[in-house]
Amino acid sequence: MHSFKQNTFMWGILLCAFTLFLVSCNVQKEGDFNVPGPTIAPAKLGEFDTHIRPLTYDLDTQQILAQQIALNAPEFQTYAQDFTTAEPLRTEVFSIYPTRESDITDESAACKDTTCYRVDAYNYANNSSISAWVDIKNNILIHVARQSQSQPEIPPHLTQRALEIATSSTEVAEALGFDPAPDDPTMPNVKTSLNNTACETSRHLCVAPTFLVDDRALWTIIDLTDERLVGVEWTELGEMDVIPTERTLQSNTVFEDYCQKSTPLAQDGWDMTLMLTSSDGLRLADVTFAGKPVLRSVKLADWHVSYSERAGFGYSDAVGCPMFSSAAVAAWSGPQIEPLEENGKAVGFRIVQDYAHTEWPKPCNYRYQQWYDFYQDGRFRVSAVNLGRGCGNDGTYRPILRIDFAPPDDSGHTFAEWNGRDWETWPIEAWRLQDESTAYTPEGYQFRLTDAAGGGYFVEPGNGQFEFGESGDNAFTYITTYNADEGDADMVTLGPCCSTDYQQGPETFINNPPQPILDTDLTMWYVPQMKNDDTPGQEYCWADVFVEDGQYATEVWPCAAGPMFVPFN
Repeated sequence: MHSFKQNTFMWGILLCAFTLFLVSCNVQKEGDFNVPGPTIAPAKLGEFDTHIRPLTYDLDTQQILAQQIALNAPEFQTYAQDFTTAEPLRTEVFSIYPTRESDITDESAACKDTTCYRVDAYNYANNSSISAWVDIKNNILIHVARQSQSQPEIPPHLTQRALEIATSSTEVAEALGFDPAPDDPTMPNVKTSLNNTACETSRHLCVAPTFLVDDRALWTIIDLTDERLVGVEWTELGEMDVIPTERTLQSNTVFEDYCQKSTPLAQDGWDMTLMLTSSDGLRLADVTFAGKPVLRSVKLADWHVSYSERAGFGYSDAVGCPMFSSAAVAAWSGPQIEPLEENGKAVGFRIVQDYAHTEWPKPCNYRYQQWYDFYQDGRFRVSAVNLGRGCGNDGTYRPILRIDFAPPDDSGHTFAEWNGRDWETWPIEAWRLQDESTAYTPEGYQFRLTDAAGGGYFVEPGNGQFEFGESGDNAFTYITTYNADEGDADMVTLGPCCSTDYQQGPETFINNPPQPILDTDLTMWYVPQMKNDDTPGQEYCWADVFVEDGQYATEVWPCAAGPMFVPFN
């Protein structure tokens, strides 16, 4: 993100004057804060001793108080300043909401026994998000964390501003051939990027209101940091002969049963809890097999969808709860349990979670699934599934899977990679791309996770050996030391949407310098890459509608990707 043109200090003064706030100049080291007691003096609602721009509309009394506690806390203010000079950096509150079970980590565990709110702010200058957990019953800050290269979901006034810029632009009108109306664009609040613009090079906050015109879509890339149009791009939507009717979501049922609380599940020797998060999909937690801990948690943090390798633009999609959620693609229904069979015999079960836009499979409507496969022999697979149709026929889908291993008692794990001859241990945090040079064991394993007792899991990436002609994962794998503030709670948008290299977001959790990972509590980030295709006879990651027996029917060519974990003793 850019840093206030050349003159941060003067911009800070102007911002303070405009918002009638005072600049806070408290200096602390960058890090995470766990606050055991009150950090502010009692104040009237709405009083702020900071330059940070507050959210000022559609707030109830509890939200106002939560924002006041967060913004007046020195620990929160530190992340809105330059760490060296303490000069104010342009920062704005984007959302304030009651903490849900999926928001609470060990650092914010006190929120289990009181009334807490989460306050998310965005630092435009360094493209980072700041999250605070506040106890409004006792007027204290519980915890605050910063996540670099990330963006919270934008508030309504920024969505409206993006629409105003897009629909009033002469460049957009010329591209469309008509003057657009304010309600013409779709997906105005979904994050985007565009190669060779400040969206990419300076990590500005950008969104992409999109206009559908016949069989094409016009993307308008709006830079909300500079409040300007930075580019327009056309994509081909592919042919569709008929349009399906609009679907409705089972929003109330899903919200009450799966978004408000964890649901326990026990089957085939596996035990776990399930919960739909606000934007990280279906999260499984406390996963055990035969009484032995396997996963602390696992979830789908983001979908990065890029169109056109040349121009490099696209969306960052989230999946999650259908109500009070930042998810761009909401849950279609609650999780479903399906049997897994091999050679006609039951061998385990699959948890399926479906997400869809209401008008899928119309152009610029998306449908995703999560699959969690659990086997009676202790194997498990974590998969992300795309069912089309999206905003173009040249899309690449990159889901970000976070797999947090449960550490063995009083020890950790060691991670190794097959080099073609032997297992080579990774000494420090690192990442690897699965490509044509990747070596596999005869069984197809690429990695190995080992505990101190010599047991663990082989990791088998997708190479087309799984279902419905999968083309292979071509995945980026990142191994980092476990940090609760790096994904235990619901995450904001992580990384840019449209990078084609390793910069997908998880690389920001590799420390500088990289930390040792021998016999350590580890987290795996797995980012596969799936390319769509609408070529007749070769469809992949695609959906279409046709008439069958006088009725509309949808045909889907799904694509799935994700690693299989195979236990060994």
